[in-house]
Amino acid sequence: MGNLLYLIAVILVIAWIIGFFGYHAGGLIHILLVIAIIAVLLKVIRGSA
Repeated sequence: MGNLLYLIAVILVIAWIIGFFGYHAGGLIHILLVIAIIAVLLKVIRGSA
């Protein structure tokens, strides 16, 4: 489950970068970034616990 969460976070960060520089879709891109950051934080917290 942890590896899947990390993979999703990486995919969301890549999608955010592509969207930010390519499409300027507004709020959706920033929502993707926030979701990716939360996923990475959950991975770090659960990995160390």
